[in-house]
Amino acid sequence: MDFAYSAKVQDLRERVTAFMEAYVYPAESVFEQQVAEGDRWQPTQVMEDLKVRAKAEGLWNLFLPESEYGAGLTNMEYAPLAEIMGRSLIGAEPFNCSAPDTGNMETIVRYGSEEQKRTWLEPLLSGEIRSAFAMTEPGVASSDATNMQANAVRDGDEWVINGRKWWTSGACDPRCKIMIFMGLTNPDAPRHQQHSMILVPTDTPGVKILRPLPVFGYDDAPHGHAEVLFENVRVPYENVLLGEGRGFEIAQGRLGPGRIHHCMRSIGMAERALELMCKRAVSRTAFGKPLARLGGNIDHIANSRIEINQARLLTLNAAYMMDTVGNKIAQSEIAQIKVVAPNVALQVIDRAIQMHGGAGVSNDFPLAYWYAMQRTLRLADGPDEVHRAAIGKFEIGKYVPKEMLRSGR
Repeated sequence: MDFAYSAKVQDLRERVTAFMEAYVYPAESVFEQQVAEGDRWQPTQVMEDLKVRAKAEGLWNLFLPESEYGAGLTNMEYAPLAEIMGRSLIGAEPFNCSAPDTGNMETIVRYGSEEQKRTWLEPLLSGEIRSAFAMTEPGVASSDATNMQANAVRDGDEWVINGRKWWTSGACDPRCKIMIFMGLTNPDAPRHQQHSMILVPTDTPGVKILRPLPVFGYDDAPHGHAEVLFENVRVPYENVLLGEGRGFEIAQGRLGPGRIHHCMRSIGMAERALELMCKRAVSRTAFGKPLARLGGNIDHIANSRIEINQARLLTLNAAYMMDTVGNKIAQSEIAQIKVVAPNVALQVIDRAIQMHGGAGVSNDFPLAYWYAMQRTLRLADGPDEVHRAAIGKFEIGKYVPKEMLRSGR
């Protein structure tokens, strides 16, 4: 495995870094101010200006590997760019590289019909609209996705959709024009062929955005995480992606790259937290010494560097596996990074908060908000326990018959 950056990737790293330093970091406080004044759920002018500038500089849709639509980068090539964007909570959107749009665009590219691509993919790629992914439900333990009860029943040439979803990120944004709904379509089919993914325009009668859900008190406006009610929502039958009963098949293809993106952004956030920690350690004095020379602070800094580097290499290894042998064979590596990256980021951010004292838990620094986001990521795309179970089964599977694993003995 060669993790050295190619000339193309190094050039993009330098350009994305320069863009972040020149425009994104200075825009963070402006973004917060514009969200706070007036309607919190309207797009901000500063973000729209950043998008225009990034598109003009050719830093647009970098996440998409297909060169027909995106930059033609592999997962391993895109990973270091996602890390740089992850250093800011507003870092990915200017490049049209933010979730859930990236995952939704990849889904439509891979599994959508030509008509679905024309209607929804093209405006998403151009940044004209945004999207949401409706999967998690409040009424069941959604860590087991086969529990999903929101349903879609065929009625002639239409689907009739009913159910309640929540943590539908992005649905509060007025730019959100399309949702990918995952629901039960055939309860009598084999367990992993019961569900389908269906494209649902947000302005369809019966789609009701009930409320934004705060995350540790943060509403993430104007993006937000919505609770959504589907009441007798009718959409054309051809809005199904790939085919009836193929929802889990699509989910596995969708979540692999998305987890790489999440994990590299987490590492970028951890890197910036370490920078803040080091600056605080050398600029503040207590008991006659710089903080760096007090207690175990120097060890906290050293451990943070070690853990970030370990997490980065593990993530790059997973990206390499995805590129060379595919998502299915790389399932264990993908699960490993999904456990490791948010937990490492949490540890580093927590140490940075401690180093900042009272300022660390205030809004004067971004650390508290970052901590909330990373703690949430330990649940998003599956909780740690589900991923650990998958990793453990993979390891045990090397020593026992597969039939025993399937039977749960």
